[in-house]
Amino acid sequence: MPHPYPVREIARQAGLSEATVDRVLNHRPGVRASTAALVGQAIADLDRQASQLRMNGRTFLVDVVVQAPDRFSAEVRAALEAELPSLRPAAVRARFDFRERARPVEMVKVLDDIGHRGSAGVILKAPDVPEIAAAVDSLARRGIPVVTLVTDLPLSRRVAYVGIDNRAAGSTAAYLVDRLLGERPGAVLMALSRSVFRGEEEREIGFRATMRRRAAGRVLVEQTDTDGLDGTVRESTLRTLERHPEIYAVYSIGGGNRAVLDAFEVAGRPCRVFVGHDLDRDNLALLREEKLTAVLHHDLRYDLRLACHTIMQAHGAIDGPITSVRSPVHVVTPYNLPAV
Repeated sequence: MPHPYPVREIARQAGLSEATVDRVLNHRPGVRASTAALVGQAIADLDRQASQLRMNGRTFLVDVVVQAPDRFSAEVRAALEAELPSLRPAAVRARFDFRERARPVEMVKVLDDIGHRGSAGVILKAPDVPEIAAAVDSLARRGIPVVTLVTDLPLSRRVAYVGIDNRAAGSTAAYLVDRLLGERPGAVLMALSRSVFRGEEEREIGFRATMRRRAAGRVLVEQTDTDGLDGTVRESTLRTLERHPEIYAVYSIGGGNRAVLDAFEVAGRPCRVFVGHDLDRDNLALLREEKLTAVLHHDLRYDLRLACHTIMQAHGAIDGPITSVRSPVHVVTPYNLPAV
């Protein structure tokens, strides 16, 4: 039985004396098969728990860098802080850098600063542009793993992506919009925050492709570059509704849903179907008021737990291959709201 553990540790795990364990390991006579099996099981248990032993007492200082509206960043902070106790015996501490708006050069500086001061890893939500991908590559060269959250940078040296399957989410939204609109006329507004976010682009691709298959004649109107901020979303939506009086449904990819609904109200127009993303405070309230038809939800706590585990794997503290994980899409309506 090859093993890397002291006899004392195996004996403690098996509940046997050190002398008995020594006899088993050295294949001496007079050992029952059941006793040998106990020793083998103890070694197997220690193998499975090796990562726990390696993590005991270790501290991982993780940087969380997010470009998103405050309502989403607040959800990220709350989800991660709720998960931190479950990451024991390792201790994970987090530093947060949240920005509602940022030019690529500003995000690059944030990442470069992290590289200079050091970090166990970075959980990143940022636009998929070459400058930011290069900054991620620079962190990788410094031995700082980057995990992308919700929106990916696939051409960078990030170690993994965690978050919703964005293309599947877009296709799910198209299915819901098509079924709920049925034969009624009307165009669909696709509201993005910025097209440079890979996750939003993937949602749009999935939505367009599925709508082409299911409702080829339905007009789709794109609206973007609002950063998902309520003020800019409201003004942009008002202009879009003025130009397109045929819009009666919304797929909100980038958020700001209360502002979108305000614009419909100002325009004096009903919104027959409204599908959004994420169970933030605004969307929960709008669902309870039945102003949203459905919200496409994924478990952000699960995503952030995976992101932390991935960073620990990159440092050798947890065994197993590092892989990207796409969360399943859950359809939430006013009648199946989760307990919060």
